[in-house]
Amino acid sequence: MSSVSAAWDQRYREGSDGWELGRPAPPLEVFLRSDPRSPRPPARVLVPGCGRGHEVALLAELGFEVLGLDFSGEALAEARRLHGPERPALQWLQADLFDAQALTAAGLGPASLEGVVEHTCFCAIDPALRPAYLARMHQLLVPGGWLLALFWCHPRPGGPPWGSDPAALEQHLRGAGFLPELWEPARGSVDARQDEWLGLWRREP
Repeated sequence: MSSVSAAWDQRYREGSDGWELGRPAPPLEVFLRSDPRSPRPPARVLVPGCGRGHEVALLAELGFEVLGLDFSGEALAEARRLHGPERPALQWLQADLFDAQALTAAGLGPASLEGVVEHTCFCAIDPALRPAYLARMHQLLVPGGWLLALFWCHPRPGGPPWGSDPAALEQHLRGAGFLPELWEPARGSVDARQDEWLGLWRREP
């Protein structure tokens, strides 16, 4: 994965990460701040592939204990610059999401989280890794834990960002042991992302 990590470092150095909004994704922020169905703190929450950390900072502001994870050192350097160093409610971790040993060493073992917020990690990884991604989320969450996700379900070939089909994605999530509390087209997406779907999924007890 070192070559992949280096490629993402280069993207951040060049500023060629076109998915960057400079703020939390609007559908996620509105849902977390104002929707009565949104999870509430206290909870320990992971943001995988956190990039510059906008969702991480939002969750910390809302009272969650949150960990922003990325395997790009450049991304996390930017996150620290924008949102500050580690503090009790906010931590940064450079690690590969698929490296179980590294995660365990950082306190991310089985059933160690109450929640996960997914924004652009799923669409950034090779689609062949998606089953492993969902299996990892299932492993990290406590039974009944939640996965709040904004999936970019565009139909274009190639990537990243890799697209998804909402119906197929629902099948994959159910097959991975998640049940939907919310699964619908996102509202309030930026103009370039009108194919987003918002989901709140629970790990089966």
